[in-house]
Amino acid sequence: QVQLVESGGGLVQAGGSLRLSCAASGFIFRMGWYRQAPGKQRELVATITSGGSTNYADSVKGRFTISRDNAKNTAYLQMNNLEPEDTAVYYCNAYSGQPFNRQYWGQGTQVTVSS
Repeated sequence: QVQLVESGGGLVQAGGSLRLSCAASGFIFRMGWYRQAPGKQRELVATITSGGSTNYADSVKGRFTISRDNAKNTAYLQMNNLEPEDTAVYYCNAYSGQPFNRQYWGQGTQVTVSS
C-alpha cells in the first residue's frame, strides 16, 4: 500500500501562482493530479512518468508545469497565471504500473482563485 501526502494549495488572486507537492511512500511509475470543481466531474490536470514523460489537459497547457524528484518519490505541480476556472479540489494520483496495476489517491487540497 502506497501512501500519498499532499501539500500546497490555498487562496490566490487571478494571475497568481501556487505550487502543489505530492510525496509517495514508495516508488510510483506515474504520478499526477486530477481536480474536481463543485458540480463537475473529476478531470485530469497533468501526469508525469518516472522517465519524465508528461501529459497535460489542454486547459492548463502553457500555464502549469509538472515535475518530479524520483529520489524523493515526490511530484510537483507549478501553477502559474491561475484563473478563477482553476478553482477546485486537486487530488494527487499515483499509478503503480505493471504488474500490480494499482491506483492511489491523495486526500485532496483546495485551490481557490479569486477574480
